[in-house]
Amino acid sequence: MSFKFTEEHLAAMIPTNKNVAMWHKAMMEIFPKYDINTEERIAGFIAQCAHESNNFNSLEENLNYSEDALNKVFSRYFGTGGTKRNAKEYARNPEKIANYVYMDKYRSKQGALGNVKDGDGWKFRGRGLKQLTGRNNYDAFAKTVGMTADQAAEYVATEKGAIESACWFWNTKKLNAVADAGDIVKMTKIINGGDIGLADRKKRYEEAIAILGGKVKLAPVA
Repeated sequence: MSFKFTEEHLAAMIPTNKNVAMWHKAMMEIFPKYDINTEERIAGFIAQCAHESNNFNSLEENLNYSEDALNKVFSRYFGTGGTKRNAKEYARNPEKIANYVYMDKYRSKQGALGNVKDGDGWKFRGRGLKQLTGRNNYDAFAKTVGMTADQAAEYVATEKGAIESACWFWNTKKLNAVADAGDIVKMTKIINGGDIGLADRKKRYEEAIAILGGKVKLAPVA
């Protein structure tokens, strides 16, 4: 790395996380592989991932939807008319929900995820800091780390796998160059597809740059 990235730095950037030492260890092992090695790149990566994962605390998609939420969030699949199903029969059953809304036979061709085998929807649900979703994405990531898609599903559920899958996405989207330019708006659009949470992402990035640049007094890590 071009500077010394410490646990204290990371703790200040994800203040509500209780496993900073584990996350830092995983980053020190994985970051060099993807050239995430400067203040700007690390600040951009952590700011974006911390926003997406609630300070690295949420590593798995929450599919525990109520009946009302299913009708609103997945209105394409639940409701009345056509092939839509009764949300009441799926409410508060995450596995059943995933094995319906994430299976290719119920999705458009454009929205296909590669989930064609029974149980794929649940097996390849969103996991990791960037919520890797769908057999196709798991398979693409798995090939870069010498695994099968099924092995990657287990790997992404770990701290190291959560970091590496996000780094893989970061690298695939060529985000190091965007981070070098400090363009948080462009970074957010590439990651999010829009500008959802832009204010928080900007705030986190500015704080991260200040922390890594020595402008913030760091508290010792227990």
